[in-house]
Amino acid sequence: MSKVALVTGASRGIGASIAQALGKDGYHVIVNYSGSQDKAEAVAASIKEAGGSAEVYQCHVQDFEAVKEMIKHITSTHDSLDLVVNNAGVTKDGLLMRMKPEDFDKVIDINLKGAFNVIQNVSRPMLRQKHGRIINISSIVGSIGNAGQANYVASKAGIDGLTRSVARELAPKGVTVNAIAPGFIESDMTDVLSDEIKDAMLQQIPLGHFGEVNDISEAVKYLASDSAKFITGQTLHVNGGMYMG
Repeated sequence: MSKVALVTGASRGIGASIAQALGKDGYHVIVNYSGSQDKAEAVAASIKEAGGSAEVYQCHVQDFEAVKEMIKHITSTHDSLDLVVNNAGVTKDGLLMRMKPEDFDKVIDINLKGAFNVIQNVSRPMLRQKHGRIINISSIVGSIGNAGQANYVASKAGIDGLTRSVARELAPKGVTVNAIAPGFIESDMTDVLSDEIKDAMLQQIPLGHFGEVNDISEAVKYLASDSAKFITGQTLHVNGGMYMG
């Protein structure tokens, strides 16, 4: 019987890589997406082509009732929900003095409140089955800050704190909760940056190169595995040495 994993925001980038890696690792993967159905279907198809099992589910994670219905559907359709990866996130960058309140709210609602919505709704079935893994995708900027990203940094710092708090609550029933904080990862987000900006970023990374999306998906696989059964409440930094906390 396949284990079941839900990956939010899995239609592209890091989320897609995580979903594909888990599919190869034997999970039945629920590929969550908000608006990019074609991309989500393509991710699910790639998992199936590689011999895995997957389905797609559209849901805006900032909508509590929609998340509740998604988890209800998953737990009523499958025997268990073994792993949840809270990856869904957006950016709305801008200097603090010019940032629109609605841009601050949107980033917090999706990145932080969205993770809360998922965690609250999956905690009950995971506690009943007395096992489960919750992995939240944070960011290096949650630890070091970043000019022009007050909303995003606040959301990711919140993810780190949420992770530690929920880990303490769910640990007695065998559910672990951890976060992964990527540094600069090559993706569609970094592809649009100028060479000058990329060079400046590289100067901050002791290993001298950007990370790859599979660096994050491999970290997810580790924290989801039995090898990490005694790890909870931690933020794993995957950043080439840029931040050593």
